Amino acid sequence: MSFVAINVLTVPPPMREVLEQRFANRAGAIDEMPGFEAFELLRPAEGQDAYFVYTRWESREAFEGWMSSQAFGQGHAQASADGPAATGSQVWTFEVAQAKARA
Repeated sequence: MSFVAINVLTVPPPMREVLEQRFANRAGAIDEMPGFEAFELLRPAEGQDAYFVYTRWESREAFEGWMSSQAFGQGHAQASADGPAATGSQVWTFEVAQAKARA
């Protein structure tokens, strides 16, 4: 089964557009990584200030390969140079125990 990493980002409302634009500008960088399966940037709906950056990989090793890749480093270096959009970050990791998708 797959491996999921969720980066939980605390983003103040004035920085939400900045964060979303940064992800839009980097779109595609992750697509060609070995073992990559899916990405979603989840915007808080009501009463929350945390964005979830959801990625799914074929294995923990594939995720770790992304984390140590040049593309990952370049994307985060640019964001750091422009100042952070998030005020906090936590990475949650999971192994998929069960899954169901619409056929």
